[in-house]
Amino acid sequence: MTRPFRFGVQIVHPESGLSWAETARRVEDAGFSTLVMPDHFEDQLAVGPALAVAAEATTDLRVGALVFGNDYRHPVILAKEMASVDVLSSGRMEFGIGAGWMRTDYIAAGMDYERPGLRIERMVEAIEIIRGLMGPDPVNFAGEHYTITAMNGLPKPIQSPPPLLIGGGGKRMLTIAAQQADIVGVTANLRAGEVGPDAVDDLSPEKFDEKLEWVRAAAGDRMDDIELNCLVMSTQITDDRQAALDGTGAMFGMDAETVGQTPILLIGSTDQIADHLRERRERWGFSYIIVQSMETVEALRPVVAELAGT
Repeated sequence: MTRPFRFGVQIVHPESGLSWAETARRVEDAGFSTLVMPDHFEDQLAVGPALAVAAEATTDLRVGALVFGNDYRHPVILAKEMASVDVLSSGRMEFGIGAGWMRTDYIAAGMDYERPGLRIERMVEAIEIIRGLMGPDPVNFAGEHYTITAMNGLPKPIQSPPPLLIGGGGKRMLTIAAQQADIVGVTANLRAGEVGPDAVDDLSPEKFDEKLEWVRAAAGDRMDDIELNCLVMSTQITDDRQAALDGTGAMFGMDAETVGQTPILLIGSTDQIADHLRERRERWGFSYIIVQSMETVEALRPVVAELAGT
């Protein structure tokens, strides 16, 4: 099944000269579907309050995290915060969650940076709890990491349930995402805890072919119900695409052909980018495209006008 395109932007601060509310309205005016935020301890607005303000300032814009680090909050707290955002936004919240990956977050906060498998196990338990708390009945849960006793999650979200987004780059995370999520984000494997050489080596088109094979195998009959998402790390609007490909390849130690084909980069004129997005949807199924920065939002207005909803 070919899904229509929609677009989101990941930002952490207001655009220069604008308030956060004005920034959200500009995202909506540009035809973007969603405003999302990362969840780190660096220089960024706190996710929950910022999403609530962005939703209040807009009419149709959806809001969410890309993604919440599960280890940073108890699932009871996160369920209540996100159900509240869904209520305050009149049902426009997308719930994104991950196991937590950025090593520097853990070090700065004095948290143990445990092995990926353990963090993933906690995330899986947290998802079950959060989904339960957002559902109609009280939750009883006894796992290895969390225990919940006869808790009725309140408020209840307007969406029943809000769409769940899980992203990943490794086989285990993508398998879990394919089996549970409504939206599957496919990215580099970040097991090293940083965006370093290991992650760059995991961005070739052939690597993404393999990742989508994992997703399809794990999803089975529910594959048509999944929306596939790609976070674009860098967008360059240029009429000299070859020069930009060569320069970017030299920066990352990649050949220009790989740079031009990897789905996490958009390079070229707006017409070329629109064509490449169609090609990538045909090859991998990516229809939900998230870019970064308000400059990119403005630059991609022609692309979004042409592709969104088609």
